[in-house]
Amino acid sequence: MSRIGLKPIEIPAGVEVKVDDRNYVEVKGPKGTTGQQMSPDMKIEKEENQIMVNRSSDNKRQRSLHGLTRTLIANMIEGVTNGYSKSLEIQGTGYRAQKQGKKLILNLGYSHPIELEDPQGIEVEVPKANQIIVKGIDKQKVGNYAAVIRDFRKPEPYKGKGIRYSDEYVRRKVGKTGK
Repeated sequence: MSRIGLKPIEIPAGVEVKVDDRNYVEVKGPKGTTGQQMSPDMKIEKEENQIMVNRSSDNKRQRSLHGLTRTLIANMIEGVTNGYSKSLEIQGTGYRAQKQGKKLILNLGYSHPIELEDPQGIEVEVPKANQIIVKGIDKQKVGNYAAVIRDFRKPEPYKGKGIRYSDEYVRRKVGKTGK
């Protein structure tokens, strides 16, 4: 039995949730609007200020989708009320980031600067030259874009140079020793 799937989802004030007959869930809130197509195997029932996700049978596929569907809807509601953000830090001599309009420009020790256009629905802030904050209402897009930025220069274990999440711990290795 899915313990997560059985929990009701509370709808906060100022958030509007619509569920159509094909299980397309649309959530409107103070930060924006988002929607997602859910599995037709799940029964999404909206009561006054709660949403319940139920399944019709107990087969393996429906059991696996039960908790997932509930979590996806809860994440959409959380996104339109509070939003999501990922913070990245840049470490290394000469490594820096800057923002020009909707472009993020990264200088990471390559022969050329890397220019990235902000995806739709994602906002990127650069408060300092060595800090990047990715914000948005879609948890998956925010995490994915932060991972794309991090992939340009992952932190290396000897000197710790590269782009890392602010809460990430990079395990350091001892380098070679000479005679």
